[in-house]
Amino acid sequence: MPHVADSAADLLSRLRGIVRVAGAGLVVEDEARLRGEGIREVAWTAAFTSDEGAAEAARWIAWEASQALGARSASIQDLYMARSRGEVSGFTVPAINLRAQTFDMARVVYEAATAADCSAVILELARSEQTYTYQRPIDYATSVLAGAIAAGWRGPVFIQGDHYQFNAKKYAADPEGMTEEIRRACRMAIEAGYRNIDIDSSTLVDLSKPTVDEQQRENYRRAAELTALIRSLETDDVTVSVGGEIGEVGKENSNEAELRAYLDGYRRELDRLAPGAVGVSKVSVQTGTSHGGIPLPGGGVAKVKLDFEVLRRLGEVGRAEYGIAGAVQHGASTLPDELFNRFPAVETAEIHLATGFQNTLYEHPAFPADLHARIEAWCFGNCADERGKDQTDEQFVYTTRKKAIGPFKRELWDLAGKDEILAAQQAKVAYLLDELKVVGSRAMVDRYVRPVELHRAIPDAVAAAAPAR
Repeated sequence: MPHVADSAADLLSRLRGIVRVAGAGLVVEDEARLRGEGIREVAWTAAFTSDEGAAEAARWIAWEASQALGARSASIQDLYMARSRGEVSGFTVPAINLRAQTFDMARVVYEAATAADCSAVILELARSEQTYTYQRPIDYATSVLAGAIAAGWRGPVFIQGDHYQFNAKKYAADPEGMTEEIRRACRMAIEAGYRNIDIDSSTLVDLSKPTVDEQQRENYRRAAELTALIRSLETDDVTVSVGGEIGEVGKENSNEAELRAYLDGYRRELDRLAPGAVGVSKVSVQTGTSHGGIPLPGGGVAKVKLDFEVLRRLGEVGRAEYGIAGAVQHGASTLPDELFNRFPAVETAEIHLATGFQNTLYEHPAFPADLHARIEAWCFGNCADERGKDQTDEQFVYTTRKKAIGPFKRELWDLAGKDEILAAQQAKVAYLLDELKVVGSRAMVDRYVRPVELHRAIPDAVAAAAPAR
């Protein structure tokens, strides 16, 4: 396994001849070695060192190397605006949540994308996933960029904050406190290099109100407020792509009246707070799915009746009347494979994919049986209060095993047989890129997206440890 440095000096020593510090910047001396063993040591150090100086050094090196090698964090905003104008169409952008093995998963995603001549792919992490996977935004961004470097990737890296979601109960008790949590999350994401953020205030929708506008009011009001904040944080002339949401996944299907009420109210609020500011580029809607799927008592996941007409019609209204890319589908990774080609057919702008990749990891024949048993035992010992009244053991483990990803993070990164598992993940990614019609999308993306080169100040730990410059 890669070496985990215990100081910035240790990491720089390990990278001697691969990169060097020159002035206040980083010089890549051996690109092949950096894309090989070098970036792995950077990624493992960033993820697992107990020394903050070493972690700062690893994060800085990964970021600066990504700038030097052309794998730069970028916003998908301009591509989505081109879609809103009808200049591009017929595809659905996959947004893949990397919960476990983030470095290696990012690597195989970009290897698959390279083979498919595809640039239209997003890697994302939900705010809730940050907690149980032990990945702050800076950790996630570092792992993703390092994985892109390892894959030999050159092109935009779309890193997205998914489901920056309001907790309805906490909001009812303390609206300002809950909102401040999301404000802080946005600040951390942008500071870490995210250029795409999805605001989910749909949990604040109150269907007991008499009119649709009143039902959506807290939703669009808070979404506009957070958009104004994000716009104020843009310091590199890059417009962050912001997404909104009108229906919490797993609840009632969305309709046209809700979309109009949300977008009309959102625009009024945003113009009041930041006149003329760029608004959302897309809106997530509910079509009949649920996050993670619904586990069956005897194993497997229940089939869902997904309403593609919702995606088609709301996407049309969004593009024609509100200048957004269209509708977004959440909770889709556990759907049957034969459904995925229907999303681009109805012009779905984006689709979010998470649990299916987690399932491939946990359920692969190469996953160690003893580790599986320890994870199950951890779920029973630490998540008992989350167990549903009528859940079987299998259903309970299925719904809670995601919470074990953080506690077992190092073991999951260091799995002896992970290459076989990652090969299956890469095959799934390649299949999805084809079904979602983003194969060959590199030239299209390059027409609209030009990642900005942005350098970061050298950390004190690196400056102190670097040889005389």
